[in-house]
Amino acid sequence: MGKTRKIKIAGSDDPAVPPAPAAGSRSACSLCGRPAVTFIRYSGAHLCEDHFLGFVRRKVTREVRRQVRLPDQSTIAVAVSGGKDSVVALRILHDILSARRGTRLVALTVDEGISGYRPSSLRVAARNCKAIGVEHHIISFCEMFGLTMDRSRKRWGDSTPCTYCGVLRRHCLNKLARKLGADLLATGLNLDDTAQSILMNICRGDVERLARLGPHEKAREGLVRRIQPLRLVSDKESFLYATLKGYPVHHSVCPYAGAAMRNRFRDMVLELERASPGTRFCILNSYDALRPGLQARYPPADLAGCSGCGEPSAGGLCEACKLVKRLKDGTGDRVQGTGRKRGTGDRVQD
Repeated sequence: MGKTRKIKIAGSDDPAVPPAPAAGSRSACSLCGRPAVTFIRYSGAHLCEDHFLGFVRRKVTREVRRQVRLPDQSTIAVAVSGGKDSVVALRILHDILSARRGTRLVALTVDEGISGYRPSSLRVAARNCKAIGVEHHIISFCEMFGLTMDRSRKRWGDSTPCTYCGVLRRHCLNKLARKLGADLLATGLNLDDTAQSILMNICRGDVERLARLGPHEKAREGLVRRIQPLRLVSDKESFLYATLKGYPVHHSVCPYAGAAMRNRFRDMVLELERASPGTRFCILNSYDALRPGLQARYPPADLAGCSGCGEPSAGGLCEACKLVKRLKDGTGDRVQGTGRKRGTGDRVQD
């Protein structure tokens, strides 16, 4: 028999010598020899259910520790849409923080007013919160702005619906998180989302916005600091984690998402990853190396209260108030350069 070799994968501190799989059997776990449930292409490892779940959880735990040092008494708000990523972020944060005395989790869901889509996701979000005993708070576009995405659909003009929805949703989450006394706001953005955002801003030439991508390292007056627990977890890993754990997950796609520019970059990142496994990490690592220089070149704008709603703004009306005004006035022309010019309200939302 030839020499066996120890295998260690990214995110694992448990090297092991796997036994050879039986002839005709499916792939064996690279760490224990049991039947594998997935193949991690960027590391070359096969993982069984237990080692895969531990692999993801350790990545999230280390990333949370890297992004923030939690005070003894803290409240963490988690943006929970009901989709797989937000559910996994909520459930893993609950698992790793529930034993920590003085740490409180609350879940926030935004109801944009999209019939046939959001009502069912609200129920899924509520089920997950009830299962682990976490407070669940819902805030709607209707109560905040007096409009819904469905009722506004004829007023978007040449802009995509995501242009409006993204800004208004972030506005709602920040306001509700602050109202609940949250020290941090966790989102479900995963590795694929982050790589897409980096490439998208580069291709648009939006370097200033690129400098502001989360996670946020410093708290700013009126803005709840955002963290990204799933920053190193791929889309596939998030889906498989939720499936193996049996979490209720909302699988429907927003009916307005088809027009989003992000779709092109999603396909681009997937194609790059298929051709060269690990590309998403390369994009992220390159960005992290450049980020200090970008932030020095584009420091955060000074904040003041929005003249319309009082929320933090770099001057005058915040971007949310500007967009709401366009929708209500029926002047939803293309929103040019959102967040690119210093002094626009949107730059403090990202």
